[in-house]
Amino acid sequence: MPFPIEVLHPAALDPSAEQVMVPMRDGVRLATDVYLPDGHGRAPAVLVRLPYDKCGRYTFMPQCAPFYTERGYAFVVQDVRGKFRSEGETMPFTHEVEDGYDTLDWIVAQPWSDGVVGMFGDSYYGYTQWAAVASGHPALKAIVPRVTSADLRVLTEWWGDSIVPLYGADYLTHYWTDPLIYAFEAEYARRPLAEAFDEGLAAIGARCAAFDRMLRVDGPGGFASYPSGHPFDRLKVPVLHSVGWFDNILPYSMVDYMELRSRPGLADLQYLNADSTDHENYHLREVPVAPEDDHDTNEAALVRMLPVYLGPSLEFFDVFLKGKGDAGSIPAAAWFLGNDEWRRSQTWPPPQARELRLYLGGAARAVSGPEGGALLAAPDAAREPVHWVHDPEDLVPSTPENPFAFVLSWPDEAAVQCRDDVVTFTSEPLDHPLDLAGPVMAHLAVGSSCSSMHVMVKLCDVYPDGSARMLLRGERLVREPDPSVAVEISLSHTGHRLLPGHCLRLAVASSDFPLYLPHPGSDENPWYAMKGERSRQTIVTGGVSPSHVVLTVLDGA
Repeated sequence: MPFPIEVLHPAALDPSAEQVMVPMRDGVRLATDVYLPDGHGRAPAVLVRLPYDKCGRYTFMPQCAPFYTERGYAFVVQDVRGKFRSEGETMPFTHEVEDGYDTLDWIVAQPWSDGVVGMFGDSYYGYTQWAAVASGHPALKAIVPRVTSADLRVLTEWWGDSIVPLYGADYLTHYWTDPLIYAFEAEYARRPLAEAFDEGLAAIGARCAAFDRMLRVDGPGGFASYPSGHPFDRLKVPVLHSVGWFDNILPYSMVDYMELRSRPGLADLQYLNADSTDHENYHLREVPVAPEDDHDTNEAALVRMLPVYLGPSLEFFDVFLKGKGDAGSIPAAAWFLGNDEWRRSQTWPPPQARELRLYLGGAARAVSGPEGGALLAAPDAAREPVHWVHDPEDLVPSTPENPFAFVLSWPDEAAVQCRDDVVTFTSEPLDHPLDLAGPVMAHLAVGSSCSSMHVMVKLCDVYPDGSARMLLRGERLVREPDPSVAVEISLSHTGHRLLPGHCLRLAVASSDFPLYLPHPGSDENPWYAMKGERSRQTIVTGGVSPSHVVLTVLDGA
């Protein structure tokens, strides 16, 4: 029986654009669509460099083009090296700095260019913006990286000191095996997991060089992303960091933003736009997303979504590419408070935010059902442990069908939280709204019968009907865990209003499969482990150094 696999071929060329094969310094030519404004003279350009088909429905670049050209911009969209109509080797990261520079050089040499370029785009085509910054090309004047990070650690942190997002391997094998895109089911029941993609790759008829390279790496790295220096060390242009509170890349995006905000001379160049969206731009206010609101499949929904998607970049480019207005017209931080409305502030977190500490308590009840133990305003006086068993043969199942479209599925965590290997702590129902606006950090005193362990934490909004919806998550590989010393686990940032009658819940486990590569219960490389070993895990609550979670809340909480 043939292995089921779907193949995405290049979409038809858009008649509104001229395709040009732009030569790079080594002779490889990259397929590039140019959309020009009507009656144009010389104009600033907005460049998008992506691996997902410049003409395809998934990235809807032909539908985006009129928003820029009607505003007086040349809109330039390019298939990166080795993808779809572009020539060259199919390998992520490796050539983006040089190819970004050469593409910028080509743009400013065109008769329609006024020599000014900005860049826009999501995910990998957010990364290509950082690569262009690292190239140091003087024509680049502003960037709008969306739902991305400069290092895309979701693809470059593999076994070593990190918990590995297994969906990163899924991404590489589906998108970076050759110029096309493939959809097939990985065999996650197969051991070792390094072979989980083999049957799909055999059906394609090629190995994925990027995946094979990463399997050879123990620890971060594997791709020479920035041979000429990291973009943060070369940044001289304003950045609009566009993030989604429910995006699986959010932790990496916010690390970038907070790092650049902390650097002397760069803080004033950083702008934040944060919405209650996931990686695929589904919004909290649309939950549950009806077919008529699904912009991936419904044209009318896409038409409604595009102005919201593109609006912040258009305003940003008007200021920093055209000089219309001044930088003060762009809010330093524009952020959506989930279940409420848009807010603006001069800093992130907002100036009125403060810390709220909640302590893990009621350890004896922590594995007794989804409510479990308690989140308390004050710690229990006595230290009390709660134990669970991590069994690599019976892993905690992942709840999202697609981690990139979390809001689309909006999964209920309650059933998983009934398992005896998921430890939970729940607050009392709220009498008043609780506004979260900033980072969340868990401090957990953990131990294990194994020399290392995975600690996977979820912060959930628990509805009056008992359903539990994840707001944030954080993971950490803990080596030599010692329950007398708390470990810090960042859950990243959020802007979210918990409504009266709702509860806050912290859930802790040691697996989340198949989203994350499981711990084998030993120090063996999990990619090649054939069989796992059970381990006994512990969280200690109460006492002198109690386990707790630190929330950032607005005054009045």
